[in-house]
Amino acid sequence: MTRAAIVLRPEPGNARTVARLSALGVPALALPLFAIAPVAWEAPAGAFDSLVVTSANAMRHAGAGLAALRHLPAIAVGAESAAAARAAGLTVAITGTTDGVAALAAAQAAGFRAPLHLAGQERIAFADIVAVTVYRSAALDLPAGALAAARGRVALLHSPRAAHRFADLVDRDAVPRDTIRLATLSEKIAAAAGAGWAAVASVDRSDDDRLVALAAKLAIDP
Repeated sequence: MTRAAIVLRPEPGNARTVARLSALGVPALALPLFAIAPVAWEAPAGAFDSLVVTSANAMRHAGAGLAALRHLPAIAVGAESAAAARAAGLTVAITGTTDGVAALAAAQAAGFRAPLHLAGQERIAFADIVAVTVYRSAALDLPAGALAAARGRVALLHSPRAAHRFADLVDRDAVPRDTIRLATLSEKIAAAAGAGWAAVASVDRSDDDRLVALAAKLAIDP
């Protein structure tokens, strides 16, 4: 029997992940834990030579301020953020295959020395990289018992913050962790979820297609 999945990322990414799971024959429940909203911002002073894009949300919500920076090449953490950067009119110079640290290492090797990180309010800081907040992720108020729907499912986790909150809500709603399997976008995210789950597996790069394929495998594994 194929287990169902539960997708916790914010919209519009949630709907895309649910559709990808459906295409693989895995029914999925959309239960976003957060909602994304833009933040008023201005580019900081500095002679930047590139833009670091770690989330497609930065491209969707950067707004008019992005226009003045479109001449800068983008350093994308993965395929999804690279696609969002191109859709926003940027030229992608580097596409990472694992995480932001690896993408920045590749960028430095290519000669980029002064990147500007267009980021969310909740983010992983990179040493010596200037960051500006262009969007925020607000926790949605989920009623008591909402996470009961996670029992017996494969939960897809896209960020450490989502992993922490999902674990807290599962415990709040007294859902046994050992009834839930986790598919995570990185080992750091898996660690953020804590212990006690029925199974935990991570993909080796920041790529939603890979995460969906992993979740589909967990859904059919005995």
